Amino acid sequence: MPEYLKNIKKTLLSDNWATLHKVTFDYKDSKGNWEPQVREVYDRGNGAAVILYNKEKNTVILTEQFRMPTYFNGNPSGMLIEACAGLLDNHDPETAIKKEIEEETGYHLSSVESVMDLYMSPGSVTETVHLFMASYTAKDKISEGGGVTEEHEDILVHEYAFAKAYNMIKTGEINDAKTVILLQHLKLEGILT
Repeated sequence: MPEYLKNIKKTLLSDNWATLHKVTFDYKDSKGNWEPQVREVYDRGNGAAVILYNKEKNTVILTEQFRMPTYFNGNPSGMLIEACAGLLDNHDPETAIKKEIEEETGYHLSSVESVMDLYMSPGSVTETVHLFMASYTAKDKISEGGGVTEEHEDILVHEYAFAKAYNMIKTGEINDAKTVILLQHLKLEGILT
C-alpha cells in the first residue's frame, strides 16, 4: 500500500450487474496532512474497443445503440454512435475484441493492433479500456452483425467516410470518448485523411 493511504475499508452497496462499493480511507495530502475520505467505486470489469478502418476506401465502421445512462444525462434519444466495444468477460483484451467485432459488426478479423490502454472515468469507475484499431475489407464480412440476441443487443452497423465521421465529432453526433480518441488517433497518425 502506498505510504499516503491507510485504514481502507470497503462496504458493498450493490452486486447486481456489477459491484458498487463505498470506500472509506485516510489520505495524506501533499502537505503531509491526513484526511478521511469517502468514495463510491463502481467495478464492472475491464473492456476493449476497436476502430475498424479501410485505408483504400478511407472509411470506418462504427456502431449505434441505445445507452440508458446517456438518456438519463441529457441525450434525448439515448442512441450513441461509437466504436465497437465490450467487456473482457475473462478473456484477454485481443481475444475479447475480436469476439466483439464479429458479434457487433459481422466482420471476422484475424488481427488487431493495440493503440493504448486508458482509464475512462477514474474518479468513480475501475474500468480500464484497451483500445485497438483493425483494418477491414469487404471480404472480412461474414454476417450482418447487430449483437447477441440473448444479451438483448440491438446494434446498428454504419460505414462512414472518414472525413464525415471525423466531422461528426465537431457536430456533436459522435460524443463517445473512446470513439473520439480512436478517430483522432487515425487522423494524428496519418492512417486516414
